[in-house]
Amino acid sequence: MTLPKGLLPPRAPTTHKGEAGRIFLLAGSVGMSGAAALCAAGSLRVGAGLVTVGIPKSLHDPLAAKLTEAMLKVLPETKEGSLSLQALPVIVELIEQADAVAVGPGLSQHPQTQALIRHLLPKITKPLVLDADGLNALAIDPSLLKRLPLPIILTPHPGEMARLTRLSTEAVQSDRQRIATEYATTYRVVVALKGHQTIVAGYDGAVYLNDTGNPGMASGGCGDVLTGVIAGLLGQRLSLFDAARLGVSLHGAAGDLAAAERGPIGLIASDVADRIPQAIRQYQHTPT
Repeated sequence: MTLPKGLLPPRAPTTHKGEAGRIFLLAGSVGMSGAAALCAAGSLRVGAGLVTVGIPKSLHDPLAAKLTEAMLKVLPETKEGSLSLQALPVIVELIEQADAVAVGPGLSQHPQTQALIRHLLPKITKPLVLDADGLNALAIDPSLLKRLPLPIILTPHPGEMARLTRLSTEAVQSDRQRIATEYATTYRVVVALKGHQTIVAGYDGAVYLNDTGNPGMASGGCGDVLTGVIAGLLGQRLSLFDAARLGVSLHGAAGDLAAAERGPIGLIASDVADRIPQAIRQYQHTPT
């Protein structure tokens, strides 16, 4: 399905980094530092001006080596190296300074970290993308969505959608568009149900069926890149629905560019992130 032009127009010559979006990403735990790095790469490559990643203390050194363009905010951690509940007030303060937020990649399913996410969600008053372990925390109590101050974007893969809906993965896959649309309208969220032909469902009933991407993107970390991309677009003042549909389109187009160059087998998430600027240029300059 073709996207309308103008969702992400070329920048004015006077644009500065503050106008390009301040993004806060809450991501990572010991053993999953790559999720935080790839999420940050997605935001940076889609044009976010300033990216800050909130991480457990133990991840500072490995991520400082991986991320030279993002800022790191070290937060209190559990003894297992995931975020602790003590981090809550600091996270809330950091979010207040941001234009858009993403929560979830690599945070782990540690009980204290999951509780932190559930305590945090009702306090977020900025555009939000919830993914991965953020969705796992939400799946314990989906009714939490009805208590949030603003609509948010959810980016589940079919297994995560199954947990959110209490259905089987097979049931989700057999009726993807209906299930995504009903969930979006029931809970007043935007759902980007990932997979072949990712479906973006708006809370007003709007639906976008994505036609970019390839099987080579079935690789660990590609979803983390997508989360960062969508958050980066939110920071550039796109609506929730537009950020989600443009994000999945650009992400898939970047994967197609990587596959055309290298082949689909052996494609990795950083290949996708690296080609996002090229995908943006392709989107902006393709004739209507």
